[in-house]
Formats: sequence, structure tokens, C-alpha cells
Amino acid sequence: MKDQNCAYCMREENPALLDAFGIFICRLSVSDLILFKEQSHPGRCIVAYRDHVSELTELSDGERNAFFADVARAARALHTAFHPDKVNYGAYGDTGRHLHFHLVPKYKDQFEWGGVFQMDPKKAVLSQEKYQEMIGQIRAAL
Repeated sequence: MKDQNCAYCMREENPALLDAFGIFICRLSVSDLILFKEQSHPGRCIVAYRDHVSELTELSDGERNAFFADVARAARALHTAFHPDKVNYGAYGDTGRHLHFHLVPKYKDQFEWGGVFQMDPKKAVLSQEKYQEMIGQIRAAL
């Protein structure tokens, strides 16, 4: 069942919800890959499970394995496209309650290396052209 207020669930029906923070990149096997608009960490993305579930525990073993395969596929693409020193993974959802992971590339000589990433520091918003260039790099690496 879809949550009418959820940006991930309503990506097609109400694109403004997702547009507030992200740009759809592509569908993966059981998830959607989204570029996070705030790019203090170049390449930051979200892998959102396609169905509206809140917890990993709501998934069967097969569904969970497919979701983590999507997360791993997206992380490999980020490593290929942007060459981070490390990718951090964050699963929150206290308010949104839709299962998703933030994939946050970290670079030794850049923002927040050695610390926990800020959820939305609002330090790096890019042009539409730059977002599309990044999306192209990620798609090519998938």
C-alpha cells in the first residue's frame, strides 16, 4: 500500500514531494535509486525500497537480500563513478517511515571526513546540468 504523503511512494503521482530533496535516477530490482540534491558529498544517493515498508524486519529473507543487492549495486556504481575513499550507509526514517538507505561517498580531503555525515547540511546545491551529468555517470556505472 502506498502512503499518499511519502515522496518515495508518490514519486510518479506527486513528483513535487521527491523534487524537494532528490532526483530519480532509475529503478533497480526492488528499489529506486535517487540522487540526493544536497551534494556536500559528491555522488550522495538514496536507495529506497519500492514498497512502503518501514523496517527491514518487514521483509522476507528474499526481499531483504534483493534490497541489499540493490544497495551494493548502487555503492559499486558510486565507487566507479566518483572514486570515494569510503561510502557511509545510513538508514533512518523516523518521520518518513519508508525503508531507504543513504549512500554517502566520503573523501579524505573533503567535507566531514572522519565524522558522521550531516543529514542535510545545505552546503552544496548544484545546477540542473551538473545533476544530470552526475546521473549520467551513475547510470553508466550501473
